[in-house]
Amino acid sequence: MGSNEKKPVGAVPTANILASKQKEISITEFFEKNKQILGFDSKSKSLLMGIKEAVDNALDACEEADILPDVFVRVEKLEEEEYRMVIEDNGPGIVKKMMPNVFGRLLYGSRFHALRQSRGQQGIGISATIMFGNISTGKPAHVQSKIEGEDSVAWGMDIVIDTKTNRPIVSNEKAFTWEGKDSGTRIEYYTKGRYITGKQSIFEYLKNTAIVNPHSKITFVDPDNRTFVFERATETMPEKSKEIKPHPEGLEIGDLQKMTQSTQQKTVRAFLINDFSRLTARIADEILKDTSIKPDRKPSGLTRDDCRDIVKAIGKVKIMAPQTDCLSPIGDTLIKKGLMHVLDGMRPEYYAPPVTRAPRAVNGNPFTVEVGIVYGGDIPSEGQVTVLRFANRVPLLYQAGACAITKAVSDVDWRRYGLEQRGGKGVPFGPAIILVHVASTKVFFTSEGKEAIADLPEITEEIGLALKLCGRNLKSHLRKRERREHTRAKFEIVQVILPELAKKSAEFLKKPVPDLDLTISKIMNVVWIEPSVDAKKKKLRKVTYTIFNYTRSARSFRIHARLPKEAVNLTLFGEEHFVEMNDEGKAAWDVRDLAPAAHTTISFDLTGDMAEVFSPDDVYVSGINPVIVMGADPLPGDWGIKGIEVTEIDSEEEPVEEEEEEETPEVLEDD
Repeated sequence: MGSNEKKPVGAVPTANILASKQKEISITEFFEKNKQILGFDSKSKSLLMGIKEAVDNALDACEEADILPDVFVRVEKLEEEEYRMVIEDNGPGIVKKMMPNVFGRLLYGSRFHALRQSRGQQGIGISATIMFGNISTGKPAHVQSKIEGEDSVAWGMDIVIDTKTNRPIVSNEKAFTWEGKDSGTRIEYYTKGRYITGKQSIFEYLKNTAIVNPHSKITFVDPDNRTFVFERATETMPEKSKEIKPHPEGLEIGDLQKMTQSTQQKTVRAFLINDFSRLTARIADEILKDTSIKPDRKPSGLTRDDCRDIVKAIGKVKIMAPQTDCLSPIGDTLIKKGLMHVLDGMRPEYYAPPVTRAPRAVNGNPFTVEVGIVYGGDIPSEGQVTVLRFANRVPLLYQAGACAITKAVSDVDWRRYGLEQRGGKGVPFGPAIILVHVASTKVFFTSEGKEAIADLPEITEEIGLALKLCGRNLKSHLRKRERREHTRAKFEIVQVILPELAKKSAEFLKKPVPDLDLTISKIMNVVWIEPSVDAKKKKLRKVTYTIFNYTRSARSFRIHARLPKEAVNLTLFGEEHFVEMNDEGKAAWDVRDLAPAAHTTISFDLTGDMAEVFSPDDVYVSGINPVIVMGADPLPGDWGIKGIEVTEIDSEEEPVEEEEEEETPEVLEDD
């Protein structure tokens, strides 16, 4: 209709016509039409996403109830691209009246508003799985659950989600006796998809889950009816995360505005002190003084400009780092335990001591980063290293290129740490596996599918720092190995050739064969520390360090190692050289006046599940010039303990070999 053309008499205005067509869309309808947002964007991912959500819920429930998880997963093929999925756990179960909402209603959950670490946070995952199964097959899901102490009565029901109302439709509800089950939950649903093997498979997801959840037992039955069991590697439960208040670091203006409208506090000063963590009265006064906002103003009366001024003032004051009890990091010992337990078949040469960073905050949400590196053995040496990505103990298998973890790995110059990297950028090449875990009260994912971590500067920076610290350990190991092999070859030559020459000369001169120990010591000029492990029993390891003084002077020094405290027993404390062990398991032994050509031993036992995580090669020395020590590194400055000062330096000492000039250490900017 032209601009000058009149509308017919009685015609309804266009805006009214459009208004009559507008209506509210339920959240379930939205996700039904946009399944790809939840990760159901391919047939293979559809199977994995359902398993992932159910297993995550099972692990969360067990940990909250202090139950060692025992999770069973079955994938059964029924017909072309239709599968029956079963996930069962031994958790605390779900109260009957809550079962329909938990499994049949999107955006319904207990963790969305809680500021603490957990796998499930949005209240979407498992109900979205049920919804997708309903839509793709037309069949209901069957859920059954039993809570402890209910006189052996369990409840089962079929659930379909009404996408118009986002409400569950329940049928076939009945009580039954669940034999042999004290408590737990079982979900059985039907879905369309395609089962695959390889890097993005259900098997790979469960294997990686076992690595970062070593306290769990996971049983998997695949469509070919083959059973795989990832046994529990430890009975040590992870520390429970506690709910905390938001941390002010990185707080956004909009978030602060929203908090001022919902707070129960009567004054701005009380609001700052009581509604945030780590904000003391003194710091609150500093913030308000900088903004000229009166302390007794009502929070609800703050304007946008007021909130902006408060956020700016927060950035100027020094606030303690976020408290750690809202997070449940895996910890260096259990990271190594999980890796060893699952990757044992690859017989890795070296497990770099994992690194757990101190917590930081982004947008008021505390987070911490953990990194572990495995090197050598039967790990493939051709191609790029394997990067294992995790968020709150959950494997991330898709969208690696969009993830902050991949970006941080690519930005590190791995050539400095012994791995090949073309152009100093990108994922490195070599026989290694890099594990990165981000634990947070709120993981900032790139989508609702929770497949990649958003590239926020604070997170990427922390991952980079952790990678570099762990890379240093790898570099140290490779240098130590190279130097030891070179010196060992030289040592073997000296030990073979010199005695043979001495023997022939003594025969020719008809004189006794001379004692060559001091001569060999003069030639070698090293203190040699040789570790050995006798593991006759599965949970008993006898660790021995034999220390040889192949120098010209008596030597006194201290040896340091970090032991898994759970594995320590009385043999350590009764050892004659033992000095001390702190709360972190950092132990020290003194070697005093070890004569030239003499040797001594340090020996102790480690027992229990954690005995195997100790690597005797990770040993350090203090009180001696490290140039002449073979088999141990200088005590790191960041160990947080003091060694002993070097008490003697022989001016004639020379290194075993003339080493290349040390490259300038990489500066790690740290708060």
